[in-house]
Amino acid sequence: MSRIHEALKKAEEQRAASLGGQAEPVVAEIPAAETAAAASLPAPNFSPAAPAAPPMPSFGASFTFDTLLARCAAVNWSPDPKTMLFFNGEEQTYGTEEFRTLRSRLYQLREKQTLRKLLITSALPKEGKSFVAANLAQVMVRQHGRRALLIDADLRGARLHQALGTTSTPGLSEYLLGECDEFAVMQRGPMENLFFIPSGRVVSSPAELVANGRLKFLLNRVEALFDWIIIDSPPAVPVSDAGLLANYCDGVLIVVRSNATPFDIARKTRREFRDDLLVGVVLNGIAAGSSYTQYYYSAYGQPNGKGEAAR
Repeated sequence: MSRIHEALKKAEEQRAASLGGQAEPVVAEIPAAETAAAASLPAPNFSPAAPAAPPMPSFGASFTFDTLLARCAAVNWSPDPKTMLFFNGEEQTYGTEEFRTLRSRLYQLREKQTLRKLLITSALPKEGKSFVAANLAQVMVRQHGRRALLIDADLRGARLHQALGTTSTPGLSEYLLGECDEFAVMQRGPMENLFFIPSGRVVSSPAELVANGRLKFLLNRVEALFDWIIIDSPPAVPVSDAGLLANYCDGVLIVVRSNATPFDIARKTRREFRDDLLVGVVLNGIAAGSSYTQYYYSAYGQPNGKGEAAR
C-alpha cells in the first residue's frame, strides 16, 4: 500500500473519531517525495502542429460532365492534316483502319482487366508515340457517346499541342504547380467528346513535378467522366518520367519504329514496366505493302507509304 493511501486512511480514522464517528471530506498532504516524483515526469507537449500541406485542387461535390462542358474552354483547334487522321471527315484515310483495329484490341483487353487510363510511350524520341496517342484518342470518340481525355505529360518535349493546332498553356505543369485548377487547363476542340490537357510551360524539374501527387489526384477525379484517358509520356529510356507516370495508369502501350528502334533498346524499355501493366506494342512507320501489316498495327500519316512524321 502506498504512503499516500496510508496517510489518507489514518487521517480519515482520526477525524472520524474526533467528530464522534461522522466523517468529513479529507484533504491529504502528499509527501514531498511523491511531489518530487510527479514533478520529474515529462511535461505535456503543447507545441503547435506542423502546418498542413496545401490542399489539393477540387472540382467540388457537384462536379458532373455538364459542369465540365460549362467551364472547360472551347478552343478553335487547327489540326495538322498530315498526322491527325480523323479530323478531315474521310473514313478511309490511310492508316485509320489500323487505329480502329487497335481500338478493338484494347476493348477486348478491357473485358479481362481494368483498362481506362492508358500510357503511350516509346524507347527513344521521334518514334511516333505522340502521333499514336493523338490518333488513338480521336478514334475512341468516333464511337457514339464515347469520351476521351488526351493528356500531354511529356513536360520535356511536348508535341501534341502542335499536332492539334492549339496552345500549350495553361496546361499540366501549371496544374501540378498549383497555379491553375482543372477547368483552366482542359480544352475541348471541334471533335465532340475529345478533351485535351496540354503540357503547359517548360519547368526545370519535370520528374519531381510529376511525382508530387497532384496528377494522381487529377486522374482519380476525372476518371469517372471519361471512357478513356490517354497519356503521352516522355521516352522511357532517357528519363524516368514514364515509369513514374505508369504508376498512375492501368496499362502501358509501347511504340517502336520500324527499322529504327534498336532491339536491345526496345527490350530495355519493356523492362522499365511491370508485366501486368504492359498491354501491347505498336510497330510504327512500316513501309506500305510490308508483310508486317498482317500481324502488327501500323500507323501512317501520308498515303505515299513513307509513314507519319516522327513525333
